[in-house]
Amino acid sequence: MKMKRVWGTAVLWWGAACGIFAQGRLETYPAPDGAELNRDFTVQVRLPGDAWQPVSVYAVPVARTEGFKRRTETASMAYFDFEGEVEVQVTCHREAVRSARIRPLSYAIVPERAEQTLTFRLDRPRNLSVEVNGDEYHNLHLFANPIDADKPTKQKRRNLIYFGPGMHRLPGDTLNVPSGHTVYVAGGAVVNGCIRAVDAHDVNIRGRGIVRPAASAGIRVIRSRRVQVEGIITTQCPTGGSDSVVIRNVKSITHYGWGDGLNVFASNNVLMDGVFCRNSDDCTTVYGTRLGFYGPCRNITMRNATLWADVAHPIFIGIHGDEGKPETLEDLTYKNIDILAHREQQIDYQGCLAINAGDNNLVRRVRFEDIRIEPVDRGQLVNLRVWYNEKYCKAPGRGIEDVLFKNVSYTGPDPEISVITGYSPERAVRNIRFENLNINGTVIADDMKGKPGYYKTADMARFFVGNHVTGVSFAK
Repeated sequence: MKMKRVWGTAVLWWGAACGIFAQGRLETYPAPDGAELNRDFTVQVRLPGDAWQPVSVYAVPVARTEGFKRRTETASMAYFDFEGEVEVQVTCHREAVRSARIRPLSYAIVPERAEQTLTFRLDRPRNLSVEVNGDEYHNLHLFANPIDADKPTKQKRRNLIYFGPGMHRLPGDTLNVPSGHTVYVAGGAVVNGCIRAVDAHDVNIRGRGIVRPAASAGIRVIRSRRVQVEGIITTQCPTGGSDSVVIRNVKSITHYGWGDGLNVFASNNVLMDGVFCRNSDDCTTVYGTRLGFYGPCRNITMRNATLWADVAHPIFIGIHGDEGKPETLEDLTYKNIDILAHREQQIDYQGCLAINAGDNNLVRRVRFEDIRIEPVDRGQLVNLRVWYNEKYCKAPGRGIEDVLFKNVSYTGPDPEISVITGYSPERAVRNIRFENLNINGTVIADDMKGKPGYYKTADMARFFVGNHVTGVSFAK
């Protein structure tokens, strides 16, 4: 099936007298025959004033934990591309609509509701969750992408591997991309299997379609250089032993055990930009030596992201390394991130923003900035520990140093008590600074009004600061 493209015009008035015409663009992609769809929602989209265009709604499995048991629920997922402004209409067929919300809440998108139908506008690309009656497990994941200006104009050309609209199964369930090649997965394509860059360089894995193996990573970057992954909807997308990797506008959704989203192992110069992760384990991690990848990590950035941890951590750093050859994980930046959920029954694995240094790792120069955390069901906001986890580590970490939390906000009921603690005087936590930490509208600061003089400032945030910790400060 071919994608549908609609061109429209909108009038913009510049000043009081002259009109200037600007074009909007909209592209939708019908699902291929054989794709698993979900009838809980119907979705339509249009340029203002134009005809409504249907958007295919796929079934997507997500993890649900109740007590100590995990089961799989079936949610919905839809996507389209646009430029300018669009109107979106979502009709719920699963149940009577009593309430509805669109997250991240920071986007302040409030739909109009008419019986079973929600209508709203978008003026920029967004990765959204549309939820009816507070149901987060049968929601609609709606990915409104930018127009892909670099899609191939010729499907057959040198150094291009092209998957057009339709169902595809990779021979042996794996495609290893040669150096200098581009893989393009078109909108309306579903590729069953894993696409990998292995010992390669200058590789692009791009498109708007779906890459989905049964229960493992859909995209892997392995011992490779100068790799870009963009626009794909997949399961996991780990990077190991690699350098100069860009992961942009990738959507990762998992439901199975150990279903991490965007792992980084023993790699340098990795950028994750505009990604969406809903995962059944950690959404994103930074580790040293692990799973056959060797060495430290340096210069890892995640920005403009949405993270949803149905199990484990949204952000997790530091547990794995080479205890015999101590490694340093450094210069890590997390900026402009919405955290939609954090649910973890095990206290040892809680923390929306977690650094747990093990295996003789030193973690230093980490920056969390402009982080918005929505209500936490079961977990902590912050967990900084130098520890010895005998289940996963062979030694305690060497330390955690120079961590900045700037413009971190939380709105919701009290989470579990956050923890900051070292292991020994030689394996300590040092120089941890909070600037504009806002919890339910209250900025936590050393000079805040109402704080009893005999309280630690951390008490006002419900943070426990343990032994072998120095240099913790809170500023407005």
